[in-house]
Amino acid sequence: MPPPAEGAARSLRERKKARTRATIQAHALQLFRQRGYRGTTIEQIIDAAEVSETTLFRYFPTKEDLVLRDDFDPVIFEALLEQPGDVPPLRAIRAAFRSFFAGVTAEQRTEMHERLALVVTEPSLRAAMFDQHSQTMERLADVLATRPDATRDRFRALTVAGAAIGALMAAMSALREDPSADLPELVDNALGYLEELESGA
Repeated sequence: MPPPAEGAARSLRERKKARTRATIQAHALQLFRQRGYRGTTIEQIIDAAEVSETTLFRYFPTKEDLVLRDDFDPVIFEALLEQPGDVPPLRAIRAAFRSFFAGVTAEQRTEMHERLALVVTEPSLRAAMFDQHSQTMERLADVLATRPDATRDRFRALTVAGAAIGALMAAMSALREDPSADLPELVDNALGYLEELESGA
């Protein structure tokens, strides 16, 4: 465990990094709203955020990352780990998402909708998100494999994780058809359909 002074310095650095990352992303999203995703250049984002090119690419290696990057996955995984071990995996995932959305602020929800609205209308972003979903499926399977149930089997865990990611993709498709739809409700309903299959309903 680091000495208090070292820990405080590290915490300050982490907060500064988080603020820088948030500032860059906020300016990028504002420009995307004003000029469109394709109509906005990296140079314009650098100028608006008042950072160097090196700094921007340190936090966001690609233009797609400016839309897709967030810190939500660890929060969802932590909520999943808090679910009782005797709860079936898909029900536990659904409960974890309910817990996550309950803790999302109005500002975060608005930003989430803005980012998803860009994703569903921009092919390059959809392709990048598909790759991101594949990575999330692997990490979700790792979390499921720590539970004291059948998902300790890696292939079973991947299958359950893949089904959950598929439900999220279905919610996104529904959001594309109706941008005014409530994302938490869509996700909950999609996972609910899977839970019904899991319980044999």
